[in-house]
Amino acid sequence: MVIPPPVRPPRITQFLKPYVLRMHFTNKYVSAQVIHTPTATVASSASSQEKALRSSLEIKRDVAAAAKIGKLLAERLLLKDIAAVSVHLKREQKYHGKVKAVIDSLRDAGVKLL
Repeated sequence: MVIPPPVRPPRITQFLKPYVLRMHFTNKYVSAQVIHTPTATVASSASSQEKALRSSLEIKRDVAAAAKIGKLLAERLLLKDIAAVSVHLKREQKYHGKVKAVIDSLRDAGVKLL
């Protein structure tokens, strides 16, 4: 069964940022995804659990892995012609460590942050 995306009134959608970056960190892995908010779908994602990255990463949860995830996500976003992304941080996430590594590698690869 396919669930259709939620329909938002046009008054709300004009204020939404179109693409939002969300990051998730566990004790084993790092993952990041960009969500298209008007349709509530995932535009692109990258994770240290992916088969292509497993062999190249020694430790899958440190700052270096987070930087590599950000670089890979930026490449995938630029292939889909998504040039600007807004960042959504959870309450416990601060611009430090892994979060900073992901955001800085996105910025260095050419993705504009709103």
